[in-house]
Amino acid sequence: MAPSTEERISRTVHIEGLDSRFLFGQNDIFLRLIEKAFSPVIVARGDKIIIEGKPEEVEQVVGLFKDLTARLSQGAFITEQYLNYAIEMVKEEGGGPAELMAIQSGNNTGFKAAVKPKTVGQKHYLEAIEQFDIVFSIGPAGTGKTYLAVAEAVAALKNRRVNRIVLVRPAVEAGESLGFLPGDIRAKVDPYLRPVYDALHEMMTAEKIKKLIELGIIEILPLAFMRGRTLNNTFVILDEGQNTTPAQMKMFLTRLGEGSRAVITGDITQIDLENKKQSGLVVIQKILSGVEGIKFIYLTDRDVVRHPLVQKILRAYERYEKGYRKEKEGQ
Repeated sequence: MAPSTEERISRTVHIEGLDSRFLFGQNDIFLRLIEKAFSPVIVARGDKIIIEGKPEEVEQVVGLFKDLTARLSQGAFITEQYLNYAIEMVKEEGGGPAELMAIQSGNNTGFKAAVKPKTVGQKHYLEAIEQFDIVFSIGPAGTGKTYLAVAEAVAALKNRRVNRIVLVRPAVEAGESLGFLPGDIRAKVDPYLRPVYDALHEMMTAEKIKKLIELGIIEILPLAFMRGRTLNNTFVILDEGQNTTPAQMKMFLTRLGEGSRAVITGDITQIDLENKKQSGLVVIQKILSGVEGIKFIYLTDRDVVRHPLVQKILRAYERYEKGYRKEKEGQ
């Protein structure tokens, strides 16, 4: 067998001043993940990392380690989630997310821990909320759409940029009936609004939330309760916007008064309406396309910040649905 003539190179990355435990992870778990993701040989010796292999792949690994060291230099930690995200970006775009995320877009709400973007998509989302009065955030579950919107709303309230927060959700059943639950109207709609409560509890203590709700400074209500109102100096969030009809979306958007801001979130792959094509969030993209002062942000499975398997599940569903559509078209 003739010897391989394929070119191989060796590059060295210096990590002086960095604690290798943070870079390689506990028991070198991060290093093993990197070795699994790339084919070059990686050897860590003291304050040096030696990478040997095919030129293009070696450069990718060098780029990854540069990104990870930059991340640590910024005072941020490396997590398995961040590492997987960085590996994907390096493979697809040639560079990692650390530099793009260097400018902190997160806000310290003053109530609990500071909220910071975990992906480049989230960074662009937070910047859009800062710059535009109406922002539509469209993307799959787990990308932080509601969580980050609530964080921005709480920060705006604390900094007195708004006087109130109104959190709204359409009460559409997702495949199961809640009509026979006991209690008054509030008890019946609360299950629909629970994700919004959960996001709030990440930002404030339960006592503070209760007090602000009692004072009317925070309102959490189903979309139907918005009809006929005008909201001034209010940060309004419409969650699960994909489950609105075009008429409901129009009604919501025309509630905004002077000094108000709105964020509309939704996942157009999870529409619970009978006529999915008549989702207000689907239709509004065509109606408001190009309107000044309004921004559409599209998050993807790369922005998922839940369990790493969630990203894989979303991609598996996407592959299945594409195959199913092709099969139907071929019939």
